[in-house]
Amino acid sequence: MILVLNAGSQSVKLKIFDANLKAIKEASVTVQEGDDYKKILRNELSKVKGFRIQSVGHRVVHGKDIFKKPIKITKENLFELEKISRFAPLHNPFNILGIKTCQEIFRNAPQYAVFDTEFFTDLPEKAFTYALPEMISRDFSFRRYGFHGISHEYVASVAVKALSDKKKSANKIITVHLGGGASITAIKNGKAIDTSMGFTPLEGLVMMTRSGNIDAGIVLELTKKYGVEKTNEILNKESGIKGICREGSMLRVLEKIRLGDKPAKLALDVSVYSIQKYIGAYFAILGGCDALVFTGAIGSGSAKIRNMICKDLKILKGVKVLAIKTDEELAIAQKVVSI
Repeated sequence: MILVLNAGSQSVKLKIFDANLKAIKEASVTVQEGDDYKKILRNELSKVKGFRIQSVGHRVVHGKDIFKKPIKITKENLFELEKISRFAPLHNPFNILGIKTCQEIFRNAPQYAVFDTEFFTDLPEKAFTYALPEMISRDFSFRRYGFHGISHEYVASVAVKALSDKKKSANKIITVHLGGGASITAIKNGKAIDTSMGFTPLEGLVMMTRSGNIDAGIVLELTKKYGVEKTNEILNKESGIKGICREGSMLRVLEKIRLGDKPAKLALDVSVYSIQKYIGAYFAILGGCDALVFTGAIGSGSAKIRNMICKDLKILKGVKVLAIKTDEELAIAQKVVSI
């Protein structure tokens, strides 16, 4: 049996798959601020000790330019993973904690890491290159890495199958992953050709607590006043929709809008507008679009927000709009089996 652990900063998700990759056990726990994350993680994993776990797959968000494919975890590459944790501070430290905890509990099961960045390894050079001095980009490994790749790849494959079953073309797809984090990807003939997140998961769309695209001059000014650590906290945890309306839950944002709250309405408008701009841009670089696919807790979970995004986009005439629930755990299990 394969155990797949998706340890995020605000949740612990796991699934157990049998030899036919059928899910036979699953659990998902939300971790609130102030909760003992380690205790919750260990508690959830202890519940599956009775299963005959033969291997464990882990979602790891950032592989940087070191890890481009799924890997079997060793002491050496786990050390390398710890060194690059700072590039995804809301994710990688929790992913690594999950790996170490599973190593303790399932001592005889090999552990594998599957990376969100893998799907974007072969982005065209013009799409992943930042307009910085070449020497600086090389020394710091600055490039667009992209994230949510496991999810984007999975829902795109589901969309291709769904459309091909109806004998419809699915060569040009735009996938929109909307949850606490948000990203959008342009996919041509099964390969990602551009994506909104960049060197870190901070770039791109306006998210629940992350700023998305902002003028780099703002970052410089914030750093001068608050220093690097506080600026990082502001951009990752206090900005985005929460920054505009002081609310970090989409359900509560929608409730506030219903009650006439203007900051909440503005926050959602800003978010939707940023998504619409990316859809337009990716429609252009793809030379059209066969399918627009929404996924993530908000993307596939909220018809209201999907309708807001699509409402004024006349370019979507004739484009199939799909809502597909992602299954990152199944996608990870498939990759574990493949290696």
